[in-house]
Amino acid sequence: MKLLTIAIPCYNSQDYMAKCIESLLPGGEDVEILVVNDGSKDRTAEIAEEYAAKYPTIVKAIHKENGGHGSAVNTGIENATGLYFKVVDSDDWVKEDAYQAILSKLRELAGGEHTLDLLISNYVYEKEGERRKKVMQYRHILPKDKIFTWEECGHFPKGKYILMHSVIYRTKLLKECGIHLPEHTFYVDNIYVFEPLPYVRNMYYLDVNFYRYYIGRADQSVNEKVMIGRIDQQIKVNKLMVDYFAENKNLIYAKKKTGKYMLSYLDIITTISSILLIRSGTEEALEKKKELLTYIKQKDRSLYKKLRYGLLGNFMNLPGKAGRKISVEGYKICQKFFGFN
Repeated sequence: MKLLTIAIPCYNSQDYMAKCIESLLPGGEDVEILVVNDGSKDRTAEIAEEYAAKYPTIVKAIHKENGGHGSAVNTGIENATGLYFKVVDSDDWVKEDAYQAILSKLRELAGGEHTLDLLISNYVYEKEGERRKKVMQYRHILPKDKIFTWEECGHFPKGKYILMHSVIYRTKLLKECGIHLPEHTFYVDNIYVFEPLPYVRNMYYLDVNFYRYYIGRADQSVNEKVMIGRIDQQIKVNKLMVDYFAENKNLIYAKKKTGKYMLSYLDIITTISSILLIRSGTEEALEKKKELLTYIKQKDRSLYKKLRYGLLGNFMNLPGKAGRKISVEGYKICQKFFGFN
């Protein structure tokens, strides 16, 4: 069995996927790299096959009909044989020294008395045109150099949460919790990080800048204009997360700090949906914002109260045009401070 499976969802990735794959090859025989070609129309399939032929014991090319990012991740999980599982997007890459440190730590913990469910590391925003790279780390939140549980975690401030780039899950946990991401939908990485959390018992935080998250392509899904254009998909993901939370409350709140963190995460996702709808500036978008809140209220009234009347909920629902302007300005300040899009 391999130590780590890394799935690379690829759709028309010919221009940058080689950089991603090359950064992962130093993992050697401990690593299984699954290049999942999601119905690409360019040379993606050909490049995937070239790497599979050159590194047959490390790289596997998987070709499937187009189903979107979530579908490619699902395929990666289904085909994974590694003890642990990581998603690396085809336009991103990893830093070699941090990569080796992670593999070394996984090797060490894999044979320990406690089953490691989740390894967390730092990621770096590789923002086009910016010299100073923003590092997302968890130094004052998560214990270092030890296996820990949810109850030992500190407070996650608003704007700092665990993204897909931060996590390596135990493969069997992903399969057992039954996660299945929706097809033809953007922003499902939030569901990927969110749904397995109640099943996580033991975690480890390795304070290394492992994942390099590239931001700069005009067509990138996290580009704000693109997100506004795809707002219905953001809302769909938001509602699916609300559904999961409402339908699994007992499981989520079985560990107090898991519940607190997941509620905060859902609060952030709902805030992002709200601010994008406000920034869209159309009457239709403002109606969708109201409809989202109505949906949450009908799904779970207590959850609605927490999301609507918490700090972020109040800030996103200031009355009138002036209130919306204040919400947008506050969002811009957060953008600058936290370095996100």
